[in-house]
Amino acid sequence: MRSRRLHKRNQTNPPRSQTEESIRTIFAIEAESLESRTKLERIGDLIAVEAGRPWCVVAHALWFGIWIALNMASVTGLKPFDPFPYPLLTTIVSLESIFLVLFLLMSQNRADHQADQRAHLDLQINLLSESENTKMLQMLQALCAHHGLEVAKDPEVKQMAEKLEAADVITEIRKHTDPPREGAT
Repeated sequence: MRSRRLHKRNQTNPPRSQTEESIRTIFAIEAESLESRTKLERIGDLIAVEAGRPWCVVAHALWFGIWIALNMASVTGLKPFDPFPYPLLTTIVSLESIFLVLFLLMSQNRADHQADQRAHLDLQINLLSESENTKMLQMLQALCAHHGLEVAKDPEVKQMAEKLEAADVITEIRKHTDPPREGAT
């Protein structure tokens, strides 16, 4: 009975491809990262997302328009509670701006940390891939040499089959991208 269930499950759920497994793993890591946020981080992310939506712009335009209209005695006939130049409105908007910027920075810092983690993962995978590719080139070069093929003697292939040192690459990149320092020749 159990073997029939396993057989039936294998028919309905075929084995996943490597790509699908990788995608599921990345989604699981992202979900875990989102779930591990503190309550304040969740609120900050929500505010950061909602503040960038069109409805927020419209709501602020309405709020400012109504506030200004209510404080114009010529429009309402009432005594203004915040007469021109609207110091109370200015204070409220300034405080809102300060808190909005703080929430945006908090959200951006978290996103930057997440991007740094992804970049580190990319670097590790790229270094591993480089090492594997170098080893495969060395094996192919040995096979070509064993069979007497001329490509085994190609200097470009020999250079590509050498182990790549990450520190050497970083030094070379810095040599070409860092601005020259004063006093250096």
